[in-house]
Amino acid sequence: MSTATPALVRAAEPRDVAAIHGLIGELADYEKLRHQFIGSAVDLERHLFGPRPCAWALVAEVDGVVRGFALSFRSYSTFLCRPGIYLEDLYVQPAWRRHGIGRALLAALAQQAVEEGCGRLEWAVLDWNAPSIAFYRQLGAQPMDEWTTFRLTGEALTRLAAG
Repeated sequence: MSTATPALVRAAEPRDVAAIHGLIGELADYEKLRHQFIGSAVDLERHLFGPRPCAWALVAEVDGVVRGFALSFRSYSTFLCRPGIYLEDLYVQPAWRRHGIGRALLAALAQQAVEEGCGRLEWAVLDWNAPSIAFYRQLGAQPMDEWTTFRLTGEALTRLAAG
């Protein structure tokens, strides 16, 4: 591992889809959620670069190899009456952590949020992920302990949609 070469953070391109998809698999393993990782690289490419993109990604390269990514989408705050950015996933390969890559990815997203007049940049983190929680707190992020996230998926989503 080269610590002399800084990471290059840039907007993901279609050529990065396979690398991002692979890193999502690594993230699923880290979060002990591999059984939930069923999305394909084809779907990922369509949603990032197709005719109606609904998300975007930043990648961090070291010596031309993608070592981390941040995948985000637009959100909106009715209380602020301003857009926001929701960070769906941030991942840096374990051997490349503590080299400023995660911070660089988040800083690039923060810069985008400020430039676009967003009211917030937010994300969720698993309660047991102490290293990430400490990292986020170090950046000045505040936990939203009074909020509980709800989710509808699969049959429950289909059942509600059907009325």
